[in-house]
Amino acid sequence: MKIITTFLAVAAVSFTSSLLAGGPPTEEGPRAYIISPTDGSTSSSPVTVRFGLSGMGVAPAGVERKKTGHHHLLIDVEELPDFNSPIPSDEHHRHFGGGQTEVTLDLAPGKHRLQLLLGNHLHVPHNSPVLSEPVIITVE
Repeated sequence: MKIITTFLAVAAVSFTSSLLAGGPPTEEGPRAYIISPTDGSTSSSPVTVRFGLSGMGVAPAGVERKKTGHHHLLIDVEELPDFNSPIPSDEHHRHFGGGQTEVTLDLAPGKHRLQLLLGNHLHVPHNSPVLSEPVIITVE
């Protein structure tokens, strides 16, 4: 009986934590990804980053439509933003509220971490965050 009670308590905490964080994306759900550059590649600056999205559509910020959002590019972000609040807008969190699907960036020489996070019409990540795998590139 104690094992079942402990399991239920752990499951409840895990379930509550998932709800608060928006829950993990599912295998069948939408997926954001960086088309180029590829992980581990070397480029010169400026670098063109092309965004990919499957299972959802792209809509500009301010336009509320089901199963849509717009891209935010996280550049050299060490900690993901709060999934329950609007994504910050600064040199590390670039907004593409016009529905853009690529950008050309001037990046300093060195290693850079790029990652996409889809936001809704208010720049807030979806209930199940649509977050790409990070891409690490080297700029010469």
